[in-house]
Amino acid sequence: MEPSNTSTNSPLCGKHHPVERIVKDYFHGLHHADITKLRNLFHPDAYLKAPSLRRTLDEWLKLVGEREVPALRGDPYGFEILSMDLMHEQAMVKVLCPLLGRIYVDFLGLLKENG
Repeated sequence: MEPSNTSTNSPLCGKHHPVERIVKDYFHGLHHADITKLRNLFHPDAYLKAPSLRRTLDEWLKLVGEREVPALRGDPYGFEILSMDLMHEQAMVKVLCPLLGRIYVDFLGLLKENG
């Protein structure tokens, strides 16, 4: 099977695509600082990785829970899926995450395991 370089405009990535639903839950979790929702999206051994930065899932969630909540600040909900590449049971999703006056671009690697 050929790899699928699927953009968000593809029929595969409509409102019912499972990867898109997961990413939208990620956006909701960030905007509302919903660490329970975020924890449920990640494997327990997930790491946040950026240049010169490594955080465990627990470290990252602690920070999310301690920071200001964008929704309560009245921040606009400006999250976007920029691109989505799908191949079999894996996806790489590039997202735009405006948070607390900064703009982040996250690269989310998703792997379907255990059903």
